[in-house]
Amino acid sequence: MKILIADDESLARERLMRLINNIAGHQLTPEAATNGLQVLEFVERYQPDIILLDIQMPLLDGLQVAARLSGLPTPPAIIFCTAHNEFALQAFDVSAVGYLVKPVRAEQLEAALKNASKINRTQLNQLAKASSQAEQKGRSHLTARTHRGLELIPVQEIICLQADHKYVTLKHLDGETLIDDSLKTLEEEFPELFVRIHRNALVNRNFIEGLQRNAVGQVQIRLKQLDELLIVSRRHVPSVRKLMDEL
Repeated sequence: MKILIADDESLARERLMRLINNIAGHQLTPEAATNGLQVLEFVERYQPDIILLDIQMPLLDGLQVAARLSGLPTPPAIIFCTAHNEFALQAFDVSAVGYLVKPVRAEQLEAALKNASKINRTQLNQLAKASSQAEQKGRSHLTARTHRGLELIPVQEIICLQADHKYVTLKHLDGETLIDDSLKTLEEEFPELFVRIHRNALVNRNFIEGLQRNAVGQVQIRLKQLDELLIVSRRHVPSVRKLMDEL
């Protein structure tokens, strides 16, 4: 994969170059960009597959650059490399496939490049359309800080959410992740998607398969892509049954 580095700080560019040179299967473009306008110029000149893009740059910032590139017939995959984590949601709105917080670690960069390499041009175009639609409806992703850096988790891929003390566990198509958002906040933000089944659990209505009773008479809900069955509290059984009739 051909990679363009775009950062106005020379030390940051040099660090990324060293890291990429130690990762097999990738090559750098002949030049690195130091401002937003250069990024657009070098994309046209070198046709990179992936851009490692800083957000705070002269002339055009990274988000503006990404927005312009998303309109291309075959846009490069964009991985933001920034010292700030507050732009994560905006990054996805312009079709970024990765978001790394500086100082970028080798294993995080390698994982992000691997993920970006899996996404073909058709998928990128679909992602751009989906993110544009999601921008009008509210958040399309939730953010979580993990050992791999700042992760963006597609809301539509969340199977269920379970509260435990001060954290909420998301069970999604790629595994489990802890977030700081409360169940109440998420329930209010996504009333058309998440359904309350218990004081400590929400489920994605699109993953509901059915209901059954366990050996002690408790109602449990079966969810696609999840092996375990979740308890539905007595209080919420009527509303969940009504929803099942509507699905």
